[in-house]
Amino acid sequence: MQFEVIAKCHTTRARVSRMNLTHGVTMLPTFMPVATQAAIKGLTPQQVEALGVTLILNNTYHLNLRPGMKVLNQAGGAHKFQGWHRNLLTDSGGFQLVSLSKFTTITEEGALFLSPFTGEPTMLTPEESISIQHSIGADIIMQLDDVVSSLTTGPRVAEAMERSVRWLDRCIKYHEGSGKKSTQNLFAIVQGGLDPHLRHQCLDAMIQRKNDISGYAIGGLSGGEEKDVFWRIIKLCADKLPEDRPRYSMGIGFAEGRNFLLHLLVCVALGVDMADCVFPTRTARFGVALTHAGPLNLKLSKHEADMNPIDKSCPCPTCTDGTSRAYLHHIVTHETAAAHAVTIHNITFQAQVMGGARDAILSGTFPEYLRSFFAGYFGDGGYPEWCVNALRSVGVDLLQDHPVNLIPGSGAKWEYAN
Repeated sequence: MQFEVIAKCHTTRARVSRMNLTHGVTMLPTFMPVATQAAIKGLTPQQVEALGVTLILNNTYHLNLRPGMKVLNQAGGAHKFQGWHRNLLTDSGGFQLVSLSKFTTITEEGALFLSPFTGEPTMLTPEESISIQHSIGADIIMQLDDVVSSLTTGPRVAEAMERSVRWLDRCIKYHEGSGKKSTQNLFAIVQGGLDPHLRHQCLDAMIQRKNDISGYAIGGLSGGEEKDVFWRIIKLCADKLPEDRPRYSMGIGFAEGRNFLLHLLVCVALGVDMADCVFPTRTARFGVALTHAGPLNLKLSKHEADMNPIDKSCPCPTCTDGTSRAYLHHIVTHETAAAHAVTIHNITFQAQVMGGARDAILSGTFPEYLRSFFAGYFGDGGYPEWCVNALRSVGVDLLQDHPVNLIPGSGAKWEYAN
């Protein structure tokens, strides 16, 4: 990996970087669409690449189950298997420790899964996780970490954090001896739950191993914690992580669709370079298009005679080829063509938002970009208090030229010393 910081925001912690990997350059900050099963649902790899996407995410746990390593090795890796020519990141399988917890037993050796398909037991160790990712051939691979729900409290949080550090050492050792280090870049994952003391402890340990890893991820969040706690943990980690390594916030965003973009832009302002979430593509399949004025639910009857495109200013094929909201309303959730069309739009929109952020950082206008985005997104409605608090922490007052009411709900809860 060649990683170069090109520009920094003069106010916030946001930055623009160039990340050069085996399959080309990815400009940061960026959003990674999630291709869990080696596919962006509804689109071909050629279509995704044509939209300007340079980095996507595959799921290690699921690809190990199906199609399996034998098939991927025969294909020459996941790039060739799925026909994807740009950069690829794989998670380690650690998230499944939470999402499939009822099928999983954690020991120091690794995670013992029962297959949700066959019930067959499978032991995923740090070494096995890296071996699977070597077969997948991802440009960025993640350490196996011990993940617990962000709502977990008590000694289990410290246990998971400390085990994640030990497992990182095992991942480093296996990766070092594999001969894959020149083409595949290992990222560490910072754990510690919502306890800043544990986060600092984990950060200190993982930064000590800086020479053995290419980047850092912030894990264990977006699991239902208060949003004001979420951004403070992100800021704590981003402030401490090395300047010369990319920073990745894993699985960004909560269940509420309207807040997804807010999490993304706040994280960029706090110094995060990379993020992923299934929301833009998943919500497309339910007939919801992303716009600068908020999510557009095409299932609603008010769109049945609307001949306008989703967004007149959007350059995506869906918005420029004459596809109307009325037509999408007519076929949405009934025909796969609708999911296809809205997915194209949502991925393009997401790329535009991040591209706009990069341009604003480069031109020195990122604070203004944030104020303009929030004003357009919420209009005269209130702003979420947690967003206002988060951006004020890095010098941007959203209310400076646009006084509105604050929407409480997670604004001031922070039970630990910051």
